[in-house]
Amino acid sequence: MTEHKFKIGQLVHFHPKGAGWPQVDAAPGPYQITKRLPAAEDGEYQYEIRNTLEEYNRIARESDLTRM
Repeated sequence: MTEHKFKIGQLVHFHPKGAGWPQVDAAPGPYQITKRLPAAEDGEYQYEIRNTLEEYNRIARESDLTRM
């Protein structure tokens, strides 16, 4: 198994994709990695992310994130 690509505190762009994602109303701008989560059943790592324009954290798959 590889390691997480992103570090806690790192700023990233959130680009949700996949089934059901067209309905996601994600705030624009950078998101900060707040927590590294274990890999999903398919082996892809997940992260807890936060945008200052939102009052809650989101869960994002590593493939939905890009470096700033």
